[in-house]
Amino acid sequence: MIEFHEVTLRIGGRSLFEHASFNIFPGQKVGVTGANGVGKSSLFGLVTGSRQTDAGEIRLPPNWVIAHVAQETPSDTRAAIEFIMDGDTELREVEREIASAEASGDGLALARAHARYEAIGGYQARAKAGRLLAGLGFAAGDGERPVDAFSGGWRMRLALGRALMGRSDLLLLDEPTNHLDLDAVLWLQEWLAGYPGTLLFVSHDRDFLDGLADHILHIENGQVILNTGNFSDFERARAQRLAQNQATFRRQQAEIARLQGFVDRFRAKATKARQAQSRLKLLAKMEVISLAHVDSPFEFAFRPPEKLPRPLLQTEDVTVGYEGVTLLENIGLSLMPGDRVGLLGRNGAGKSTLIKLLAGLHPPSSGERRVSGELRLGYFAQHQVELLRPAENAVFHVQSLDGKASEKDIRNFLGGFGFSGERTFEPVAGFSGGEKARLVLALLVYQRPNLLLLDEPTNHLDLEMRLALIRALQDFEGAVVLVSHDSYLLRAVADDFFLVADGRVTPFDGDLDDYRAWLRNRASSNSSGAEDHRDAGTSRRETRRADAERRQRLRPLRLQLERAEAELEHCSKRREELESQLADPGLYAEEARDRLKRLLLEKAEAEASLVRAEAAWYAASEALEQAQLQTDMA
Repeated sequence: MIEFHEVTLRIGGRSLFEHASFNIFPGQKVGVTGANGVGKSSLFGLVTGSRQTDAGEIRLPPNWVIAHVAQETPSDTRAAIEFIMDGDTELREVEREIASAEASGDGLALARAHARYEAIGGYQARAKAGRLLAGLGFAAGDGERPVDAFSGGWRMRLALGRALMGRSDLLLLDEPTNHLDLDAVLWLQEWLAGYPGTLLFVSHDRDFLDGLADHILHIENGQVILNTGNFSDFERARAQRLAQNQATFRRQQAEIARLQGFVDRFRAKATKARQAQSRLKLLAKMEVISLAHVDSPFEFAFRPPEKLPRPLLQTEDVTVGYEGVTLLENIGLSLMPGDRVGLLGRNGAGKSTLIKLLAGLHPPSSGERRVSGELRLGYFAQHQVELLRPAENAVFHVQSLDGKASEKDIRNFLGGFGFSGERTFEPVAGFSGGEKARLVLALLVYQRPNLLLLDEPTNHLDLEMRLALIRALQDFEGAVVLVSHDSYLLRAVADDFFLVADGRVTPFDGDLDDYRAWLRNRASSNSSGAEDHRDAGTSRRETRRADAERRQRLRPLRLQLERAEAELEHCSKRREELESQLADPGLYAEEARDRLKRLLLEKAEAEASLVRAEAAWYAASEALEQAQLQTDMA
């Protein structure tokens, strides 16, 4: 077992936690929770030995194999499936033994090596790696592509797959869902549920924690407490502790009243029985959640929109695609104030493209997109975080939207997003990913939109900020269209779901449990189809010929994607170089004014280039994935 005895950890003179004592037994699945910056990742460092304790002792079984996801995937020209298989170090060791025995002509050693290879499941290893790739969202054929051909987010998926491939006794996962879409998150949860070893994972995804953890290790106020049960059990216990504190009583009662009002409003509007039942179960649970988080540092609300036209936006018989390749067609949507729409569908099916179409950032190939003259759009996507001006502070960014607002009012507004004191005047360059995402949300809220288009808004946000966002979205008077891998956010916000699949956007009659079942049935159907095809007697030669023809048809699109990725990498590195220079405090001295001005201009140019490069990469990626889909269906 893992034993922590009176462990204290300090970083930079600041104590993260003190006198932590707990035991984790083999086979337990432990979710590690706490606000950003409390020491969750540092605790993992103590377990792996990359950090040392300031006091106390940690004991692990000496023969345990520990697997974790590398923070960076190194440059690698080998095929992705080979990279995944490297995670099984025992497999690679036996393969080397076989090669050595063959080279030396040692028949006895070769026989022993082959016997061991069979015993450890070596003949099934490539198939297992292929299942990992498919589960993590990679398309057919991606396993043979070089690791260097993938972008940063997809390389992180490869690194995760490599960790899952290993024969580990202890698996450490730090925010494993951050780079995944909803389909991959649901698959990963099921895969980890069957993992036989000990699992420690950091997550801000409430449903992921509830569905997987049998213990919660919570870090708060310099203490580390191990709780039995999943995250909901932990919240109930925490709510009971807080309820005993009379200082929180009034806030709790106000929160209960607010939630009851939301329940009543939903009952009045519910039109789909199955979805309504799912939502009412969730709302019953939310009272406990709210009581467990009454001391959250985040509290904000969308200001009422100035106008709420009906409809806000419509599309009629719209087709959208990239460079002559149709991705979605016959899109007919009408968004009214109060609509709450969640988009479902596999990665690459076109959810983000649909969001961009609605936002007016991607023109339709045919059909019509009509918007009200009083539409006020609020659009959140991850690339917008990169558009913040690193040399400026949070107050400046709000002032750029409203030059008449007083500094006091702006600071009060930013306080609801966790920015207080001198932090509001510090350059954005020093902000964490979560702080940048919070600032972008703050800017969106400030503009009083009546239609929100949110593409993965919770990346880098901790549990407390996610809860604050859910509360604000529930009370928002306009319409919401949402893409998210956070299933709890979807359950709590979306009243209706639309499925983006097979080139269509259609209403999905059901909740997320039904969607999980739909994914299983689809995977089963595809598998059965493949078996039927093989049973029909297709020869290996014909299969190889078909694969070769497929690769030849897709080759121009792959080359286009590789060029786009290279340009994206170049622009990213240039931006990072400039951000590093702009983070130098000496640059903001009076005598460095000219150099600062020059660097800011270069940074603006680099950001514009990066936006163009991202758009080109995204278009190339979508075009290739759609072409692959069409080829597979042919």
